[in-house]
Amino acid sequence: MSLPRRVYEFMMSASVAHAKWDYEVSMNIIRNRKKLLILLILALPIFAVSFIEAGEMLGGKTAYAPAFYSTGIFIVSIAIGLAAGLITGCIGAGGGFIITPALMAAGVKGILAVGTDVFHIFAKAIMGTTVHKKLGNVSVKLALGFLVGSGFGTFIGGAINKGLYNKDPLLSEAFISLVYAILLGFLGFYALGDFLRSRKAGGDGGAHSGPDTTPPLALKLQSLKIPPMITFDEHLVQGGRQISGVFVAIGGVIVGMLAAIMGVGGGFITFPMFVYLFGVSATTTVGTDILQIIFTAGLASIAQYAIYGYVFYTLAMGMLIGSLIGIQVGALVTKVVKGIHILGFYAVSILAGFANRISVLPKKMVELEYINLSSATVNIIEFVGNVIFWIVVGIFGVWVIGKFFTNIKKLRGEE
Repeated sequence: MSLPRRVYEFMMSASVAHAKWDYEVSMNIIRNRKKLLILLILALPIFAVSFIEAGEMLGGKTAYAPAFYSTGIFIVSIAIGLAAGLITGCIGAGGGFIITPALMAAGVKGILAVGTDVFHIFAKAIMGTTVHKKLGNVSVKLALGFLVGSGFGTFIGGAINKGLYNKDPLLSEAFISLVYAILLGFLGFYALGDFLRSRKAGGDGGAHSGPDTTPPLALKLQSLKIPPMITFDEHLVQGGRQISGVFVAIGGVIVGMLAAIMGVGGGFITFPMFVYLFGVSATTTVGTDILQIIFTAGLASIAQYAIYGYVFYTLAMGMLIGSLIGIQVGALVTKVVKGIHILGFYAVSILAGFANRISVLPKKMVELEYINLSSATVNIIEFVGNVIFWIVVGIFGVWVIGKFFTNIKKLRGEE
């Protein structure tokens, strides 16, 4: 298997694992009346000011409200959360990858989109995660070693984003767009190839799973006895397995950086890193990942963005509300849709995000005076990228919701 193919398998398993976590915490919120009440209380300040102009609130001596507010932007945030939730619930992967690009496509500054996205993940993790169900599978030593690294990583990633923004906001926008264009392009084109091969072979498609045995690279890392050594999986292997805490901390640094730079919470990469690189069992990984998402996302969102004013509270609450609805609907639709169609929509939705982010780069490069193109040309390229993105997301949303309502009797029968 070629290296790019291995990387794709790694990233796909990351995307699937993050979607499973997102689905689990969302279901925990939806099924718990107390948590739904908390969400309503958190959203009350938004609804309370929905008919007040933002200009009357900002700077007022007696007015307290989210940073900037308009009814329109709140509705957009719900729509973005809904779309991400539909993709996560129906496809089982990739929904979280479109939130930051969608916010930027809606006109939110890149650093604000990243900060708001990771804060939304933190809020969802705090509200929806039932840690006690998984504590039996948590390796405290692994978690602590990883969190030491991820803490440093969030500061590094946050410093990069804030440094670029302080130097030139356009540079920050270009950097975030480039990172997402590379990630989404890589995942999207490989997923499209998988879809075309599956359709040609008459397969039904499906998600990629982790390895059945400890991968060779993980065995090599485990054989390097660099202190301090961390023991884990004692419940599966006599005496447990061991890996150097240095490797675990380095992995944490990488995850923390990605969480702070991309606003994805870090959970999307932890699962394949633990399973493929460290050789940790899936059960231990799931339990440990729950804790790291809470702390990594919390540290990234609050310490790196919120205290500097780069979290859009209104958007975060809107996305949370929308995603809860979207995941519920999307998950039900998977019962009446073929896997091959789901794989196809995954590829198309990811490529739409890629087209959107790469289409803004020429304009940013011109504004930064790195290249020379006419303003009309770069504006057309950006416009086409935005149109492609919103049309694809819109069609997907209409298709999923349509499938839901046309099959609602069948779904009720299964329930």
